[in-house]
Amino acid sequence: MLDLKTANHIVNHIIDAASKRDDLKPMTAVVIDAGGAVISAQRQDGASPIRIDLAKGKAHGAVMMGISSRKLGERAEQQAYFIQAVNALCDGSLVPVAGGVLVRDSAGAIIGAVGVTGDTSDHDEELAIAAIEAQGLQADV
Repeated sequence: MLDLKTANHIVNHIIDAASKRDDLKPMTAVVIDAGGAVISAQRQDGASPIRIDLAKGKAHGAVMMGISSRKLGERAEQQAYFIQAVNALCDGSLVPVAGGVLVRDSAGAIIGAVGVTGDTSDHDEELAIAAIEAQGLQADV
């Protein structure tokens, strides 16, 4: 189970790491549980208001499909109609670009996902991975 304390540590790690870098735009991070419910979220000063929804969409798509948002994006290139249909089933909340990373426990079970947005998708994903691994959990991209 992904608890509030761990989720807050993940979000804090992302925001703290981003604040120490001059090469990033204002970041937003969301942690959801395995059922898609938000546990923790933060938006840096200057991040646009829609960033919470974008970060949640990256995480939500990952946890609902059981693959990272990067892999969802790759699949969208191959099977656009399928991803469009899944997005419709998710009420348009799926964001198939890198930055949504699955969180797995030591047994390999999906216990949630982290969504990060604000800069390039590669930077978003990098921050998510580092924060998940800092908590002793497995980041699945």
